[in-house]
Amino acid sequence: MKKAILLTLIVTLFFAGFVLSGCGTPATKAPAPAPAEKATEAPAPAPAEKATEAPKPTAVPEPTEPPAPEPVSFQVFYPVAVDAPIADILKGYIAEFEKENPGVTVEPVFSGGYGDVKTAIQTTIDGGGQPPALAVLLAADLHDMINADYIIPLDDFIAGMEGGQAYLDDFFPAFLENSRTDDGKVWSIPFQRSAVVMYYNADLFKENGIEPPDSWDALAAAGEKLAVHDGDNTTRWGIEWPSGWPYWLFQPLAIGAGQNIVGDSSTEVFFNDPKVIEAVQYYIDLSHVHKAMAEGVQGVWGQAPSDLASGQTAMIVHSTGSLRSLLDQVDFELGVMAVPGKEKGSFATVPGGGNLYIFKNVPAEQQAAAWKFVEFLSRPENAADFSINTGYIASRASAYDTDAMKAYIETTPQAAATRDVLQYAGKEFSVQDLGEIRNIFHDYLQKAYNGEMSAADAMAAAQEAADEALEPFK
Repeated sequence: MKKAILLTLIVTLFFAGFVLSGCGTPATKAPAPAPAEKATEAPAPAPAEKATEAPKPTAVPEPTEPPAPEPVSFQVFYPVAVDAPIADILKGYIAEFEKENPGVTVEPVFSGGYGDVKTAIQTTIDGGGQPPALAVLLAADLHDMINADYIIPLDDFIAGMEGGQAYLDDFFPAFLENSRTDDGKVWSIPFQRSAVVMYYNADLFKENGIEPPDSWDALAAAGEKLAVHDGDNTTRWGIEWPSGWPYWLFQPLAIGAGQNIVGDSSTEVFFNDPKVIEAVQYYIDLSHVHKAMAEGVQGVWGQAPSDLASGQTAMIVHSTGSLRSLLDQVDFELGVMAVPGKEKGSFATVPGGGNLYIFKNVPAEQQAAAWKFVEFLSRPENAADFSINTGYIASRASAYDTDAMKAYIETTPQAAATRDVLQYAGKEFSVQDLGEIRNIFHDYLQKAYNGEMSAADAMAAAQEAADEALEPFK
């Protein structure tokens, strides 16, 4: 039995080997393809083909958050007292900006007036320190900032914006004029802007049958009629023309006479032009001939609005930036208009106030963050809000299309009047070596006001001194 089983196993193994050898022998087997021949073989399915398969839920990667930007902090120098209401307004804008831009911190530094900010920055740089990335300085300081090599042009930032040219074109031309140099470069952005206006007690005008003056003659007549004299004592002046910014408040008189004190060139002034001399003499005549205002250089800048509100004067020439304060003080209808010009139906004003400047020698990331803040501050809705809360003129035309501004003008039409005076604006006084030229003009202008020199002699001396100071820049 065992032999039969063994014989059967042997026979089975023999036939299995025969069958396997019949499937292919070494002599007839195809040779393995050479490496080069593999290129002719059908390629394996590409990974892309696997995309047609139903994806497995577990294979889908979880979404990841983009990396957070590196934190950046920068300073902005601002010309206002630390406890002034406008400081709180700026702090509010900063808080909103930082919420929109996580990782960006804005540190405000309040330094008093425009001159204080300029001095603080110069002192920092001269001492080897790093300036702030951003500051609000007078728009008229443009040439001084460029000559000192303190600031950078903003054209690249503007070009990188969506609708950059439209953004620029939205600023009022009178404000943008002092932002550019002769070569067309933009160096600053209008922000805290104002203009010279005449405020008047409209109730007094109505009571005395006086229309808002539209010429020098009409202004002098109104001032003369509204002044109240009791012997040597004056209980109300017809008009106050304060001396806080002598060149600035004088410019509408010169423009109204037909000749601004500054030309298109940054090295050209017209102090001794006959029309400018005529404007100086008109100012003097308001007191000496018409008895409409006090003689000589007028009182301090900040006193004039209070004098109007308290009834000590019927008219003042001042800044649109005083509008909010005046509206809070007066108990009569407040009139606002451009300064009357020499000829009937003519008016004049000049812009003023501060622009936003970005400084050199600070890290590029701070400059970029500062520009973001500039864009934020100059948004139409923020420009409108700033105007409503301060009295400054909104720097962009589109700000007056916002619902907030429209509603404000409905209740406060004076806000539209401050904007409308810009149609009569001449160029603000901005030249090379501004501080020196301005001091020269102030000195001789006040000598004329105080009767120390005639108008003609004072302006001739001012022209000679200014030409000498400007010669190195020509």
